[in-house]
Amino acid sequence: MQDEITPLPANNDEHSYAGIDVGKRTLDVFISPAGELRQFDNDAKGLRELVLHCRRNRVRLVALEATGRYHRKAHEALHEAGFAVAVINPFRSRKFAGAVGRLAKTDTIDAQVLARFAMLLRPQPTSPQSVQHKALRDLNVARRQVLDEVGTLKRQLYETEHPLAQRQIRARIKMAERHQKLLETEIQALIQGQDDLRHRFDILTSIPGIGLVTATTLLTELEELGQVNCRQIAALAGLAPMNNDSGARKGARSIRGGRAYVRRMLFMCAVGLSRRNGIMGTFYRRLVSEGKNPKVAMTAMARKLVILANTLIAEDRRWQANAPQRA
Repeated sequence: MQDEITPLPANNDEHSYAGIDVGKRTLDVFISPAGELRQFDNDAKGLRELVLHCRRNRVRLVALEATGRYHRKAHEALHEAGFAVAVINPFRSRKFAGAVGRLAKTDTIDAQVLARFAMLLRPQPTSPQSVQHKALRDLNVARRQVLDEVGTLKRQLYETEHPLAQRQIRARIKMAERHQKLLETEIQALIQGQDDLRHRFDILTSIPGIGLVTATTLLTELEELGQVNCRQIAALAGLAPMNNDSGARKGARSIRGGRAYVRRMLFMCAVGLSRRNGIMGTFYRRLVSEGKNPKVAMTAMARKLVILANTLIAEDRRWQANAPQRA
């Protein structure tokens, strides 16, 4: 059958590759090319057994999906034991599964797909986040959830006419707004308490239009800032125009993929900057005057922002209106 779990053909590589399907309580582990499947508890004892299992099988690379916080302990334990671990976007792994004919989805099939992903594509290993970075990300996610809740409550308030319901909704909005302020205060305290975070935050907020929220989002959701080139950072943010050509046809290029929340925050910055008289506003109006669709021009602004942020972090300097003199 198409979706049966079968060993891969032997290859010349003496190492093995592991795929781990992460669950809240268990870890399903598949070793390629041997085809060995094991399950471990997702706790301290199970992680120790997982490390020994990978050592016995001479695992060269481990692939596991990003699953909120449940994959973090396995990632950290394997990394500390000296294994290369790649954390894979679930969207990529499902696309890969379809490409290799694994259309069914179970924990064991997912583990096998990830092992094959690691063996064939050799994704770059991912280092675990620091304690401070995880705390900052958790706070930023909590703040985002509070904002979503406030938006939902305001829509409910607009739709209801009953006085009791209106009073309760207004009270919940006020409570959520208090929580938002507390979270933002904690975010600022965490950033100011860490030299590296504070330094990179200061660089990002020196860019016109980038404030606390966008800078925190870039720090937590785009860790590659300053470590990759301009095209790569634009693609990671989902702001790189992709070709759509076939034969003699030259289709319109469009953006796709990337990290949606980062892209959304950069778009919001671009909207604000488009109304100002600074460099970015002038850039936007020039594109529109040249016949660019306003949405395309806004995308170009957002892309320019993330590339600028990447460049400044790489060069370890703050933004300035005039380009620095080269020696």
